[in-house]
Amino acid sequence: MARVRYGARTEDEIQAARTASSKLPDIWSTGVVAVWESDPDAVAAVLPPPLKPAQRPLVRANISKVDLPGYPLGAGSVAVAAVHDGQEGWYPLVMPMTHERALIGGREVFGEPKKLGEVLVERDGLVVKASLARHGIAFVEVRGAVEGALPLPEPTRKTDFYFKFLPAVDGEGFDADPVLVHCVRNEKVRKLEKITGDVVLRESMYDPVADLPVRRVVEITIGEKTTDQKGRVAERVSAQALLPYIHQRYDDPQQILDGPPEGSV
Repeated sequence: MARVRYGARTEDEIQAARTASSKLPDIWSTGVVAVWESDPDAVAAVLPPPLKPAQRPLVRANISKVDLPGYPLGAGSVAVAAVHDGQEGWYPLVMPMTHERALIGGREVFGEPKKLGEVLVERDGLVVKASLARHGIAFVEVRGAVEGALPLPEPTRKTDFYFKFLPAVDGEGFDADPVLVHCVRNEKVRKLEKITGDVVLRESMYDPVADLPVRRVVEITIGEKTTDQKGRVAERVSAQALLPYIHQRYDDPQQILDGPPEGSV
């Protein structure tokens, strides 16, 4: 009988896959990073407990093209500065990806708020334009001109916070206690340039980052970097405390309630 590809894999095949995934080469990306100060009350309002606001109400947009073997990946995120148990980091609200492969692994393993979207990074001489779009709306756009090279930073460790949960099959809460994940990334940069420009936030009912207004642009850069990441469960969190925030993960809040979306039946 020909091999049934949906059938069980052997122990040797499983071990070979684990070994291969642990020896990935450096994967480099070219990306634009914009950081701005926003409304402190708005930033605090999007943080589920036990996350706390950082000292400054910062918002960060990452917009990158990743040099994956075989096909390029567009990847982005919009995150707010946060603190958990003394650890400073970022809490991403939305992470558009251009491929399902990157989306599924991130959501299922780490609890990342990844969604399919469009990611644009363009450079024409000194002029740079980058954007994140979903449902035909470029809800974040960064544009400007390269001013000059910046000193390369030393390799750094950065932390993102995610909530991993499984909505209950009966529509009532969760099937198990949610967990707060610390995802630590080791980042190396081989090129970094300063951009003078601005950040445009457009209204979108699906990705309402316009609720985090640009009060002052802190920095905009374009660079080439590579990262690896490891996650750990920091703690189990209160289901009741997290429930009011899980609509952040879905385009249609009805996906996690009893009723179907309006007009779907």
